[in-house]
Amino acid sequence: MEINRYIDHTILKADTDELGVLKIINEARQYHFASVCINPTWVKYASDQLKSSDVKVCTVIGFPLGASTVETKIYEAKDALINGADELDMVINIGALKTGHFKTVLNEITGVVNIAHPQAIVKVIIETALLTDEQKIKACELAVAAGADFVKTSTGFAVSGASVADVALMKSTVGNLTQVKASGGIYSLEDAEKMIAAGATRIGTSAGIAIMKGQVSKNDY
Repeated sequence: MEINRYIDHTILKADTDELGVLKIINEARQYHFASVCINPTWVKYASDQLKSSDVKVCTVIGFPLGASTVETKIYEAKDALINGADELDMVINIGALKTGHFKTVLNEITGVVNIAHPQAIVKVIIETALLTDEQKIKACELAVAAGADFVKTSTGFAVSGASVADVALMKSTVGNLTQVKASGGIYSLEDAEKMIAAGATRIGTSAGIAIMKGQVSKNDY
């Protein structure tokens, strides 16, 4: 298993500066991670830095709350693509899902997917820590119906992140129709391997270097 190719090397904290972004870009290039996952303000910078690399540029949409409007998320997606993003990790409208406004959630995912494809892939963050199992299943079904490329467990900013049980539930729901990204609380190679065994094909973590070195880090996002 080439664990490096599963990793979205992530830095999304509010106080991240240019040196912090450059550090993860250089680390991602060195270890050939799948992507760097950064806030939208750094997309153009990362895209320029990674032009000759096999590392993709991933950014976030509607992050971290998911409570912005459909139109705002679509604008964010367009802007990210113009700046060179290859992958968009969008947060669903969690409150709408919990209220039962499924059409709203479907429309926002579809809107971002339609803007992104075929230039970029879309990962749909459902924030599992805030949902019941029934709601997790529904969110995954909506993501599949909208044509998303991945469903993703967490932002890393909620009360908890990924769990093996949630990854397994999401994988059993989407089957081979889309992929699963586990993120939040993944600090070690053992953590990552458990998520992959449960069905994850991407791992979102800021502990990518520790994972590659067989160490344990508590520095998440």
